Parts: sequence; C-alpha cells; structure tokens
Amino acid sequence: METTLNVEGLQVNYGNVQALKGISFKVPKGKIVSLIGANGAGKTTTLKAISGNCKSAGVVVFNNHPITNKESFQLVAEGLIHCPEGRGVFPNLTVMENLQLGIVGRHSAKANFNKNLEECFVLFPRLKERINQIAGTLSGGEQQMLAIARALIGEPELLLLDEPSLGLAPLVVKLIFEIIVRINKDKGVTVLLVEQNAKQALKISNYAYVLETGKILLEGTGADLLNNDDVKKIYLGEH
Repeated sequence: METTLNVEGLQVNYGNVQALKGISFKVPKGKIVSLIGANGAGKTTTLKAISGNCKSAGVVVFNNHPITNKESFQLVAEGLIHCPEGRGVFPNLTVMENLQLGIVGRHSAKANFNKNLEECFVLFPRLKERINQIAGTLSGGEQQMLAIARALIGEPELLLLDEPSLGLAPLVVKLIFEIIVRINKDKGVTVLLVEQNAKQALKISNYAYVLETGKILLEGTGADLLNNDDVKKIYLGEH
C-alpha cells in the first residue's frame, strides 16, 4: 500500500523534557489515521514536528521525500497542510479574507481558487451565508468550519487536523466528523487526525495509534481499538 507519510524514530525535546521518545508510524495514501491519547501524551507535538512548527530528531518522509525540520511554508507548497488546535482563524479579517489566505504559498491552488471556494461552500453552506462577516464574531463551530475550509482551499494531499471537535456542541461535533469523512472519501485527501474524542475518531479511522507520554502504546484498525478492553476502559470511559 502506498504511504503518504512515514515517520521513523521521531523525537522532540522541550528543554529537559522529552515530549516524543522515538515514535514511528505510517499514514497510507487516501486513508484516515488517528492519534489518540490523554492530555500531554504528545499528540499535538507530533503534528507540530511533522509540519515544521517545532524542531525534531528522527526521519519524516512525505510522498517519498524527506521533510524533517523543513519550514512550514515549504511543506504547504508541497501539499502538507496543518489545521491547528484552537482553529487559528484571523479574528479581525472577514470569512472571505481568511479563505483567501488558504492559497498563500500554494501556487497550484491559486488558479483553482474559485472552484475550490464553491466546493467548500457545498461542505460548509454556513460560511457562504457569512462570507463578509468578521471571523472573530463567528461561533466556535463556525470558526472550526472556517479553519478546515481554509486548509482545503490550499488543496492538501495530506491534512493534519488537530482537535477539530474541541469545545464544540455535540451536534456540531457530529457534523465536523461527517465532513472529515466526506473530505477523505469525496476529495481523496489523506487525513492525520489528532482527537481527544477517541470514540468518534476511531469510528471514522482506517487505522489508529494510541500515544501515552511520548510513546506509542497500541496500534490497530479503528474497529479493533474500539473493541480493545484497555482502550475502552482508559480512553472511552467504558467498563
């Protein structure tokens, strides 16, 4: 099976604290892969290391090219796009202005901006209704939709999604997960998902890894981990 992302021996230190202790994992092309685990397990750090937002040791290979410690803007140009925790929208810009920033550094997406914009409006009709609204005045769910739409405008081959359901109402969470599946199935975008909502993440994932204190504790298909007794007890709150 063709691999979009291959991570070998990834290590990250914050001062004297080793946040990632040599983890290795793969993301097959066209699949959804999740990283689950408790707070402080190293999930967000993993995405930051892959996308060039923190220094790391080890080997990261994207589309058969080594990208370890490449700058973020270089990775965006290659099609690796990170949708960060906390949404990261520009609160003083309009929805449209935020979306226009999605093509910065991604030359291939500039020519397709209008087509991609319309496709985003099919996924997120609420954004079309609010196209001239200041992003900071949107609800949390709408800001999350905007953050994902802005990433999609850049035509990602690999989309890194960090905690897309965080702090959202249950109905909005359900919608966000449905949209992640549609992005993967309809657009063929490979997704690496970091999520504390482990049950929802595993339900939509082809494969998943459980992180604990900077190490990979378990791995398996989403279905296998959903049925794993340890995962049920520790991460899904089931006994």
